[in-house]
Amino acid sequence: MCQNCLVKTIHSVHSHFGWDHSFTPVERVAPGTTLQMNCRDSSNGYFTAQSQVADVSVMPFDQINPVTGPIYVEGAEPGDILKITLDSFKPGGFGWTANIPGFGLLADQFQAPALALWHYDTQTLAPAAFGDFARVPLKPFAGTVGVAPAEAGLHSIVPPRRVGGNLDIRDLAAGSVLYLPVEVAGALFSIGDTHAAQGDGEVCGTAIESAMDVVVTLDLIKQTPLTTPRFSTPGPVTGHLDSAGYEAFTGIGPDLMQAARQAVANTIDWLCREHRMPAEQAYMLCSVCGDLRISEIVDLPNWVVSFYFPKVVFQ
Repeated sequence: MCQNCLVKTIHSVHSHFGWDHSFTPVERVAPGTTLQMNCRDSSNGYFTAQSQVADVSVMPFDQINPVTGPIYVEGAEPGDILKITLDSFKPGGFGWTANIPGFGLLADQFQAPALALWHYDTQTLAPAAFGDFARVPLKPFAGTVGVAPAEAGLHSIVPPRRVGGNLDIRDLAAGSVLYLPVEVAGALFSIGDTHAAQGDGEVCGTAIESAMDVVVTLDLIKQTPLTTPRFSTPGPVTGHLDSAGYEAFTGIGPDLMQAARQAVANTIDWLCREHRMPAEQAYMLCSVCGDLRISEIVDLPNWVVSFYFPKVVFQ
């Protein structure tokens, strides 16, 4: 982190819902500036340590995924790249995971709400207990990182876009660098939806949703074409999960989405059978620590999707 460039903390009161290039910037900064961004969890603080499963069905969906910002980067203009270095994450110690009816890869199979509450050590980031079933290694990151689109109007925060947004890439962790195409003057950078842990795919639709402070450094790469976001990691990306190996389950067929659903469903069946876990708990656990991967996509007419479940969570 560039200590000399740390000019201001951007508090979470300066947050917004959706993307709109008409939003007034909360700060104007020079390229190379480092900022600390206070990020709320994706429920905007709705879930607390006292929340119950009944709260899931009545959560205010017009208040989900607040992002802190926007930040105007001086000199940024269409055709540039905004370079975002994710310097550090300071998690809040409380998180939640939910099955929200109508949302998630297996929404048709899991129609009832479910809720898991997490508490973890913010200093050691030791694996967090998932009830009596498992302990999940943590890897804090930001699920939503983006800049404003050129198209006028208010755009939903939920789908990812060419200019970033709700990417949910768990490798956008400390030390990683994200590159986003700039479409409007100043870029209008915002960040939020911070997670203490997530599997690749975030299959039930939520991770360990957790408020945290994120330190970022914003810089510009002038007039360099970039079609979609790209990122760079500082080293290996699965070290927090790799130590004990994996149990992996496949889905095979001509449709990648159906193959992904099959691979996750097969994993849930195994967790229920071998670890005597209720299905909705298994589904949420898959979302916070299991990884969906395309194993093969060249052998017509069928493709192979694999779901990797880390054995370390049961040690």
